[in-house]
Amino acid sequence: MGEAPPATPPRRLFGTDGVRGVAGEFLSAELALALGRAATAESPAPAPQVLVIRDTRESGEMLEAAFAAGVAAAGGQALLGGVLPTPAAALLVRRYGFDLAAVISASHNPYRDNGIKLFGSDGMKLSDADEARIEESVRAAQETGPPPPPARGLGRIRTLHGADGDYLRELQSRFRDLDLSGKRIVLDCANGATYRVAPEIFRRLGADVETVGAEPDGRNINAGCGSTHIERLRGEVAERGLDLGFAFDGDGDRVLAVDRRGEVVDGDELIALAALHLKRVGRLPGPGVAVTLMTNLGFHHAMRDAGIEVATTQVGDRYVIAELVKRGWALGGEQSGHIIETGFVPSGDGIASALLTLEALGDRDLSDRDAMRKLPQTLVNVRVANRGALEQAAAVWEAVEREQRELGDRGRVNVRPSGTEPVVRVMVESPDAARCEAVAGRLAALIERELG
Repeated sequence: MGEAPPATPPRRLFGTDGVRGVAGEFLSAELALALGRAATAESPAPAPQVLVIRDTRESGEMLEAAFAAGVAAAGGQALLGGVLPTPAAALLVRRYGFDLAAVISASHNPYRDNGIKLFGSDGMKLSDADEARIEESVRAAQETGPPPPPARGLGRIRTLHGADGDYLRELQSRFRDLDLSGKRIVLDCANGATYRVAPEIFRRLGADVETVGAEPDGRNINAGCGSTHIERLRGEVAERGLDLGFAFDGDGDRVLAVDRRGEVVDGDELIALAALHLKRVGRLPGPGVAVTLMTNLGFHHAMRDAGIEVATTQVGDRYVIAELVKRGWALGGEQSGHIIETGFVPSGDGIASALLTLEALGDRDLSDRDAMRKLPQTLVNVRVANRGALEQAAAVWEAVEREQRELGDRGRVNVRPSGTEPVVRVMVESPDAARCEAVAGRLAALIERELG
């Protein structure tokens, strides 16, 4: 796919992580079909082969069928890989030599939501320009009707048998020297896409594995479990007296950890552990890492002390990956638990990141980690009527500037709209935890008054 046309209407379908919304309402079967048709038609391949995988939401089968129908209507071949984590699409599209991959998932959102994320043949999410062109094709079809069948004829829809086994083999090959014998680990699979493959790879590597959130019913994905509800994992580790635990999100592209004392280890700390390890073994090109503007200041201090360069991007794993590719680096990610090691796959991969953490620890206990010292940080999500209105909310930005001025260079304030939810996110860092909470509270209350 080439560059976008010079004048493109504002995007209304694609957000920071694909197309996402309430299944059956915004994200209807009709829209999924249109996206499948448009994405296939925009591919330069004469008869594109398109991998389609999904998570465990009850709407997944409907949207999978509709998207695959769109692929076939545009003359492509849709290969259905079943329930697999998002990074499996990024990995397997390259392994199989396919032209495109689609993931039917809304990640950490409630089960009523669903989404469609698209990956190119290089295993990376499609560029903004490619997404804009697909969106324009969908818009044109809605206005003038769908295009006629392609001259090459209609395509086919087939089941891709063994996709989960191929993904597991790739993981096992990457971590073939990792021996987890004697490790007692609990995995919270969020009743999502990792519920089969995550326990399996940990057992293959020798771990004694317990699971929670591994009984999906179509509606319990992310419901009181997974990386967005880490308190459940904390309780499991403490009650069972286990060594540590990992919590994945619904589509398996992010992970958080809990040590044996029940303390949560977020993406910043996991990336710091991995960075020091990869530098030590000579697998950190640059050496440098890419993180987002939400990353804790303590991370920056630790990397500076270790002689590791840090590049900062806007929030979103796609921007981290783009920065890594541009610089030729290998490691990056987000505080939320998106951790990317491009040497394995150009995508956040919760399972691979958990295994990388264990590789980095070696014989050490996670509770004895010392890769970085976190600065107190307060995060508040404020639900609003229109997150887009934040840009013109002068009173909010005046308050942000005032609070930042008072914190000086010993802290920072960041306010931004979510890319996927009707939420404004407020982040405050300071050496004084009470001050963080006070500043975040004042800003959240103001945002609620102005935008709620």
